[in-house]
Amino acid sequence: MLYVSIQELEAAINYWRGQSPAEGEELRLCPEASALAKPYALMIVQGAQRVPVDVLDELARTAIQKFIKISQNL
Repeated sequence: MLYVSIQELEAAINYWRGQSPAEGEELRLCPEASALAKPYALMIVQGAQRVPVDVLDELARTAIQKFIKISQNL
């Protein structure tokens, strides 16, 4: 996997939010969803449809890879 699409990022964020819903008064996202939300927001602002995996930070890369692996096994 060289690129992640905006649709994959959105699905992964929703998956991680389902696994660990937002907490506290500020509705803080779990670490995985938060890490993926940053590149997702940048993609929206820039009008990008995909992002290279190697530009994601380690937590975001791990979160998307785990999500893809889980979704392929369903």
